[in-house]
Amino acid sequence: MKLTCLSSGTGYQYPPCHILEDVCGFRILLDCPLDLSALSVFSPVPPDNGFVSDGESSHISARDCYDKEQEIRKRQKFGTPLHGEDLIHDELWYKTVKNLHLWDPSSIDVVLISSVMGMLGLPFLTRAEGFSAKIYVTDAAARLARLMMEDLVSMNMEFQYFYGPRESGAPHWMRREELELLRPEVKEVVVGKDGSELGVWMPLYSLADVMDCMQKVQTLKYAEAACYNGTLVLKPFSSGSEIGSCNWTIDGPKRNITWLSCSIFASKHAMNFDYDALRGRDLVLYSDKQFLPLMDEVQSNDASSTIPSKDLSDLSRCCSADKDDWKKLSESLLSTDEILEKEKLDFICSCILQSVQAGGSVVIPYNRLGILLQLLEMIPVLLESLAADVPIYVISSIAAELLAFTTVVPEWVCKPRQEKMFSGEPMFSHVDLMSKRKLHVFSAIHSPELLTTWQEPCIIFASHWSLRLGAVVHLLRRWGGDANSLLILEDGVDADIALLPFKPLEMKVLQCSFLPERRLPKIECLLKLLQPKILVLPDDLKEKLDFSNPSSDKFPVLYYTEGKTLCLPSSPEGSVDLEIASVLAERLVWQTLEKHDVMYTRLEGELVMEQGKFRLLPGIARADSHLSKTKEMKTDAG
Repeated sequence: MKLTCLSSGTGYQYPPCHILEDVCGFRILLDCPLDLSALSVFSPVPPDNGFVSDGESSHISARDCYDKEQEIRKRQKFGTPLHGEDLIHDELWYKTVKNLHLWDPSSIDVVLISSVMGMLGLPFLTRAEGFSAKIYVTDAAARLARLMMEDLVSMNMEFQYFYGPRESGAPHWMRREELELLRPEVKEVVVGKDGSELGVWMPLYSLADVMDCMQKVQTLKYAEAACYNGTLVLKPFSSGSEIGSCNWTIDGPKRNITWLSCSIFASKHAMNFDYDALRGRDLVLYSDKQFLPLMDEVQSNDASSTIPSKDLSDLSRCCSADKDDWKKLSESLLSTDEILEKEKLDFICSCILQSVQAGGSVVIPYNRLGILLQLLEMIPVLLESLAADVPIYVISSIAAELLAFTTVVPEWVCKPRQEKMFSGEPMFSHVDLMSKRKLHVFSAIHSPELLTTWQEPCIIFASHWSLRLGAVVHLLRRWGGDANSLLILEDGVDADIALLPFKPLEMKVLQCSFLPERRLPKIECLLKLLQPKILVLPDDLKEKLDFSNPSSDKFPVLYYTEGKTLCLPSSPEGSVDLEIASVLAERLVWQTLEKHDVMYTRLEGELVMEQGKFRLLPGIARADSHLSKTKEMKTDAG
């Protein structure tokens, strides 16, 4: 079996992408994301875009005007500090997984999706000629991904209206002479550090592509098994990071595999990380990129501070605990994540209140549904305690459908939320907030209903976190000069480049990771808990985790590198499970080889592969194999 890391990713916003080869003869693609942080090299549509309805000529003249101005400014400012004029003034293109285009789409047999973000690049793949792979994703993640892709297409239309008909072929900024004029910071994002990423840029897919993609997807419920070609049994288990996000188990006749994606042990909204189903596996592929320093750095435009967090020394002690003390170890992991998540959100809420009390407004470009839901619960409580009449708005083309969806996914929410539903209460508080008109939901910033209810200061959740699309662009231009206002960004975007079009910027900027990261002591504890026979880690962890000390509970560790293929050891030879039909088992006549102390027998039947298991059936009974009673026996595989 072989593993190729196509992209190591950056975390939740841009998850890693891998290909597994020779898994019982099949090729499996793990996630298909988009690097939306790369949109920061483009300039947003200017506020005075001057839309007209009389034709294409004015659109084209706008494009030509910006092309000429951009070239002049680049030549004049080359070597000076980066400015907003140095960004690319053109219709947005999107950065796909950089090594995926090197693979023949028709050679992929299975695609597994771990999260909403891991699915955003899928329409590019499903529309490719020859693609016929089976795609598996949880039902909740599929629904949320469809909404996010539709929202992306909707927001992207503003650029299409402004710049007019799309150019045939590659855009002007991809020409060699234009690339040489790009500033180094921008050029590195466009072509990559090694200059090999220019070919991964593509114009966004259409709404029809999204619909076609969703028709090719097979959705699964929590822990529901899907059998591919009678050989591989695939199951999703909650990763805890978001509603519908999952880790996957891949079971074959000779080896079982666990793919660990971006995970959180305990969450206030999503179902907790399910580790029981992942223990004792033959091979664990760990691809979570959230292993950061013990303290989270929170950046602002004039100072930096840190979010307080619980000391993790108790987890370090758990790593050296007795191997039978699994319960204590798992409880430590769960409780630590709950504390860290609460501390982060409490800190964010305190910053929001400070800004509102000073008369400023707050803009939160949301991406994670869970963060939106939790902040919508915490912020109104704090505002009420201060008797502050501050409206809360959610502005997005999918906002109403997104919030409505959270009331029908009890399978993927945490137990306290499920208990609320069973008692007849709403699982999330936004239902009551909307009924009491404390929360207002609008599809667009130019909605007439929004204009009639508008009040400042206010708190607005809006898309998009790249600061290039959607309502957030207009809000930053409105409040960018207000020193009392606040912009809250999640890690995953280069704030220095993303904020260039809005400078000079007076409003405060808070950038942090909303959720707890995988800290090194917690990674060691998790791996001790799972006890795989073989562990595969990203090479980033090679110098940070020590598995060299010999111990009875240690296991072989391999490291993978982006862009390189890693050959994984074959499964050890030995016994495999063989199910023998009862009618055949009754005919078994055992004989003994006295010299070798071995028993053997002869059987005549048909060996088939069903549901990931070898089965020996009477030749005439194969069609009715699902009705026949079987006995599971151990037989020599050699």
